Amino acid sequence: MKIRLSVPEEKKPPVGEELARHGIEVSEDAEYTLIETPRSHSFLNVRDKESRAVRLSADQILYIESFGKDIEVHTLQETYYAQDRIYRLEELLDPREFIRISKSVIIAKSCVKKIRPALTMKFVLTLSDGSLVDVTRSYYTDFRRFFNI
Repeated sequence: MKIRLSVPEEKKPPVGEELARHGIEVSEDAEYTLIETPRSHSFLNVRDKESRAVRLSADQILYIESFGKDIEVHTLQETYYAQDRIYRLEELLDPREFIRISKSVIIAKSCVKKIRPALTMKFVLTLSDGSLVDVTRSYYTDFRRFFNI
């Protein structure tokens, strides 16, 4: 089997050697490409109701909702606040565990308890805290792929 590497130059020799040990040839004309993806953050820096800084573990997050520049990060226990853009938070989170479902909402995969189809290519989701959130038409196909439905 041949693999093309898409990693920083300084990492190509050790990665290539490891692949060679497993009988995999590194070649620029390979059909498959091994790509290094940035590590996702396992936490977010947010603020609580009293504006104290909190380091929030990503596995506590149910969903993140944007209201312009104001971001609410919802957990089962509390709502926290962030001053970042939602696209920036989306980049920080693990794409295997979190998905954006509208221009203003990101959800945690593990917190979806019910998926109900709605009219005109939409879904209504029930999360583990009972919150209802909509998957909008723009994100419908990505959502279906993410959940294999």
